[in-house]
Formats: sequence, structure tokens, C-alpha cells
Amino acid sequence: MAEKNILLSCPFKYTLNIFKGKWRFSIIYSLLKKDTLRFKELERDINGITSRMLVKELKELEKEKVVKRKAFATVPPTVEYSLTPYGKTLQPIITSMHQWGENHLEEKNKSSKTKN
Repeated sequence: MAEKNILLSCPFKYTLNIFKGKWRFSIIYSLLKKDTLRFKELERDINGITSRMLVKELKELEKEKVVKRKAFATVPPTVEYSLTPYGKTLQPIITSMHQWGENHLEEKNKSSKTKN
């Protein structure tokens, strides 16, 4: 109970709790790039994720109203995932993280070249 109160009183910790784990930002990043993806397309786009983990993370993101799931009555069943309007508000954060990663890799490459 105390942990829940801490999360609710600190927006930063609350946000980190929603996006905990190694796959959630990758899922959001993929959906930002492609807008709407079927389950298998999303799984292929995220290197290393298992089907089981993808299902689990998508359910959590859906529960948090970040991702929406659209099922079609087809045989075999077709399911598409996309970001909700609320989920799309993460775009500036994801873009900043991507840019920071590019800059960091560039700096690491520069420093490793100067050591050699």
C-alpha cells in the first residue's frame, strides 16, 4: 500500500512504473513508426521479443490506455494494434530518446577511434 501511495504522489515514479520493463518503449516506438501493425508484424519488428511477452506487454499498455487493440472477425483471426491519441502524446519523448541514443553512439564511436 505504501508503494502505491509513493507512485501516486510522484508523477515521475508513476510514469516509470507504467513503462517498466525492456519491451514497452520498443512496442511504442514500432507503433509510432508504422502507425498500425498486426500482431506478427509487431513481433517481427521487435527483435528478441517472444510472443508470450508481447501479449503480456500489449495487455498492460492497453490497460493503461496507451495502445488500442482492434480484432476482426476473420478466419484466422486478425488483430491490429495502434497507439491511442493518449499514446501518441509519447512521440516527443520517444523522439528525444532516439536522438539521445544516436548522439551517444556517435560520441562512443568518436572516443573509441581516438583510443586506437
